[in-house]
Order: sequence, then structure tokens, then C-alpha cells
Amino acid sequence: MEPYRIPIHRQSRIQNLKLFALCLCVSVVSLWSLAGCEVQRRKSDAELGLNPQQIAGRRVYDNYCDRCHAPYSSRGRQGPSMKGVFQRKYLPMSGMPANDDRVTDIVRLGRNKMPGYAQVLSQQQINDLLAYLHTL
Repeated sequence: MEPYRIPIHRQSRIQNLKLFALCLCVSVVSLWSLAGCEVQRRKSDAELGLNPQQIAGRRVYDNYCDRCHAPYSSRGRQGPSMKGVFQRKYLPMSGMPANDDRVTDIVRLGRNKMPGYAQVLSQQQINDLLAYLHTL
């Protein structure tokens, strides 16, 4: 009795599937390595211990500020990072005092390349935003 042999056309199909699976695995591993350590899961409001005003401020930040100001780094963004903005004595770009009044002025009126948001954000939204910025 002769051993069973896989027909040649099936052998090439199996080899193609194995090659495809290998390429897929290499692609996935490559994407993971490109992402590296820079990708972090976004923490929830509860994990950050935010109160309702800070949660509202985080929403304002996400909608208006995050496109130019990363909360924890400035990598790939136009504006400076907001991490620890109120823990410094002076604002990094302007040198103005790092306090609620100066930051409110910048948010309302804008500065340099940053547009003003006085016509977009209410005073309550700005207050909520400041409450959130104090958590960074």
C-alpha cells in the first residue's frame, strides 16, 4: 500500500496559507514594536479621582485643547504640554505667572498662535477647564 500524498495544488495552497500567516504575524509584531511604550491606555475619570467639575473640564479639554496641548507630553503637538502647568511659578511659553487669572486670560483671549475661546466657551466651562488643569 502506498502512503497518502497531498496533491501538488493543495501543497502549494497550504504553503501559501503558511506564508500568509507568517507575514500577518510579522506585521502585527512590527506594529506593536512601532507603538512602543508611547501608547498608554487612557485612564478613566474614576481612576484619576476627578470630581464632577473636573470631569466637565476634562471634556472641555478633550474638545478644544487636546488637539494642540497634550495633557502629559508635548510630543507631536503645536503647544506646550499642560502637565504640571499650575505647579510651576511661571507659564513656560509666556513667562506670565501660572495662576487661574493668567490662564483664564489666555483661554479667553488667546496668545501667539493660540486662538481665543471667549466666544466659544462659557465662564463655567473655563472654570471647569481650570479645575481639570489643576489635576495635571
